[in-house]
Amino acid sequence: MINISNRKIAEDVLGIQIPSYKVEAEIIGSAEIPPLKDTVHTLQKCGEIFFGYYNNDELCGAIVIKVTNVDVDIHRLIVHPNHFRKGIAQLFLNFIESRFNVKTIRVATGTKNIPAVRLYRKNRFQISKEVAVNEQLSLTFFEKKL
Repeated sequence: MINISNRKIAEDVLGIQIPSYKVEAEIIGSAEIPPLKDTVHTLQKCGEIFFGYYNNDELCGAIVIKVTNVDVDIHRLIVHPNHFRKGIAQLFLNFIESRFNVKTIRVATGTKNIPAVRLYRKNRFQISKEVAVNEQLSLTFFEKKL
């Protein structure tokens, strides 16, 4: 777990979050992704739990979750574009499954974000619903029962 109340850590998270979500924005054809509007302050006040993946003291990725007694909601799964396709997102999913004794893991992504959709499908997440946000943007919600 990383301490998001530490300003330097929050800046580091924002430093991977913005480039990561800019790639997703390009893929899905919409910049209307809430994490692109985050600031250090909004990250620090979100009430979510942050875990980071470091390589040689460099933050390469983060997973941000909320946990209840029965489920984990993944709010952000972030990998800096310089570290795409290195298995970091898979490590985060494995970590969440092994670390938390819950019945369900939930996550959502842009429907057109094919790399993310493939990752969740590969990990046996099932589509629970799709929601059209506007003409250009729809979200796909996934669940995995454990």
